[in-house]
Amino acid sequence: MSKLKKKQTFTINLLYLLTLAVAVVVAANVFLVTLGQYHLWSGTDLGAYASAASSRTVTLQARRGTIYDRNGSVIAQDVQSYNIVCYLDKGRKGIGNRPAYVDDLVTTSQVLAEALGMDAVEVYQTLSTKQQEGKYQTELGSKGRNLTKEIKDYIDGFDLNGVEFVSTVSRQYPLGTFASYLIGYATSNNEQNLLTGKMGVELTLNDELTGVNGTKTYQADKNGYILPGMKSEVVEAVNGNDVILTLDQSLQETLESAFVMSDELFDADRIWGSIMEIDTGKILAWGQYPGFDLNERVIEDYNNYGSQYGYEPGSTMKVFTYAAAIDSGAYDYTGLVDSTDYCYGAKNGVPYRLPCGSPGQLGRITNAGTNKHWGMIDYDHGLIYSANTVTASVLSELISPSVYKEYLEKFGFFETVDTDGIAEVEGKFTYNYPSEKLALTYGQGSTVTMLQMMQAYSAIFGDGKMVKPYFIDEVRSSYNPSEVLYKAETEITGTPISEETAEYLQSVLYRVINDEDGTGKHYRIDETELIGKTGTAQIASGGSYSNSKTIASIMLALPADDPKYMIYYAFEAGYDKNAHYKTEPIKTVIRKVAQLYNLTDSLNVETDGNKVQVEVKDEIMPELVNHSVSYALNKCEDLGLDALVFGEGNEVIFQMPEGGKSVITGDRVFILTDQNQLTMPDMTGWSRSDVTAFWTLANKTVRLGITMDGYGVVVSQNIPAGTVINDQAELSVKLE
Repeated sequence: MSKLKKKQTFTINLLYLLTLAVAVVVAANVFLVTLGQYHLWSGTDLGAYASAASSRTVTLQARRGTIYDRNGSVIAQDVQSYNIVCYLDKGRKGIGNRPAYVDDLVTTSQVLAEALGMDAVEVYQTLSTKQQEGKYQTELGSKGRNLTKEIKDYIDGFDLNGVEFVSTVSRQYPLGTFASYLIGYATSNNEQNLLTGKMGVELTLNDELTGVNGTKTYQADKNGYILPGMKSEVVEAVNGNDVILTLDQSLQETLESAFVMSDELFDADRIWGSIMEIDTGKILAWGQYPGFDLNERVIEDYNNYGSQYGYEPGSTMKVFTYAAAIDSGAYDYTGLVDSTDYCYGAKNGVPYRLPCGSPGQLGRITNAGTNKHWGMIDYDHGLIYSANTVTASVLSELISPSVYKEYLEKFGFFETVDTDGIAEVEGKFTYNYPSEKLALTYGQGSTVTMLQMMQAYSAIFGDGKMVKPYFIDEVRSSYNPSEVLYKAETEITGTPISEETAEYLQSVLYRVINDEDGTGKHYRIDETELIGKTGTAQIASGGSYSNSKTIASIMLALPADDPKYMIYYAFEAGYDKNAHYKTEPIKTVIRKVAQLYNLTDSLNVETDGNKVQVEVKDEIMPELVNHSVSYALNKCEDLGLDALVFGEGNEVIFQMPEGGKSVITGDRVFILTDQNQLTMPDMTGWSRSDVTAFWTLANKTVRLGITMDGYGVVVSQNIPAGTVINDQAELSVKLE
């Protein structure tokens, strides 16, 4: 036999002997466990388990899917936290008869007090008193709940007897009031230990967001300790899917800020509005005021104003009266019409104009304002001046009530839009008597919803093509973002008017905003040109109308020469004749749209107390992570971005916004260079988006809580600038 064969034979024999030895040890261990109650591998005496050992099953919590805005900002997410439980019963023993209760009150109190920000004497007194009272266990109040994993691990590092943790999951909404009635909320389902949607997207997409809990089955003693060396059976949890919305955080926060400004100006009962991409139907912002904080859920009204509040829209409805006349071929482009009071009679239910005071007069229609009229004017100016008397003439002299009804149906009024499962009302179509038919030409008598208005106006601004508004863009796997389970597509819901009709209406709506005598001239901004229509509706009370309460509204599109985005904004308040003059809140929204979507060439920037114009560019945020700080600063400077550096490192380890996100000139960029000590910046003048971005960055270093009160820009903060931020600090900022 050769040396090589001898060596192979030796190796085989050795492996055989080792295998045999392992088998003997395993058999011995089983024999000892079975007969002698001794676990050979762990050296554990199983006598303590014999009478108490049992099979236990625990739930492995599935994570609910995260909800994001279109740019990846977190709107809703699960947060795993831990609650401390201190066991006090001295009869509670663990493996090897080790105490499984708090046996060292002094050390335990000191460690917990330091970790939780409590007073050590207070903790000691709580534990001592409860133990003397014979309590089996106790908790430590609010400071012992909802702890981060970092705090849990810190306490675990001291190996304290009797101190254990219960894992919990809660739903967090880091943006607070953000689109609250659209997002909704989820709460705990005690039966399945899962979060369940109760309102909004959280409810309508509950099945997609909800995961499937797993289980872990193991053998444990009476105190829950797992037997060493024993196998456990695990069925892994399956997390829920993520949802990406069409909403844009920056636009949404600007819209909600405008609501607060309008409330301060008009003491409004309610305010609502939306921003939509005209060609696609993507809703970029959607909200109402008052709203509610999704984390606190103090809710006075559960109705989503945009889809569940049917209201009389007022003069924004006049555009559809004109659309019917133009598209049906009945419009008089050159003739004149009487804009004075419209008195009418009726024949077979169809109204007709007659001299005021004539026999057979059924009623009188006037224009907004006392005895306001312009004499004989062309029909275009009837829309530019928003004359009720002229739209009444359009119905009775150019078309007919039946033609108008036909077009209203084409535009989708008085039926649900069926947008992404949100609750809707159809509105009320009141069109029986001559007075009701005439009133609807200027938006009174019948009710519509904002959602219907957005869909209908998409045809006016979109060259005759009407699209369905939507806000759910994608549902995708939380494990693999490239695995898209649902992708929304633009849905054309009709072509109620021709392209030529839409283009002519756009030319008249341009004059509504840009003519010096147009009703919408106070909505003009320097950054870009607009088209649109104003509206003021009286609110019926006690069976009659008065000016005590009105709904003021505006429908706008920009840019004027090729409309891409539409804005609808309305508020209900006491009558104010200057409602369409005090337009600054809405103009902040218009400017934000223009700047964010690169519809303007310049931006007002304050430098040394003076406002100067700078060129605005829409750019893609470069990837700065793993680059030097000097490289990052140069990149930001080249793009006109305001970079703030945190830490003393020489290399970027995290950035907000992240690489690949859209940014515009003047945006703040937050750069983190190390995870050591973090100091609080001066946030004066920051937007809610800026504060949120800093909060995200700060949580890479410390656990920082945050609350934001108000809208606009930061005017105060509770943690002074320059202060070292401690773990579990609570930042509170006020915006105005």
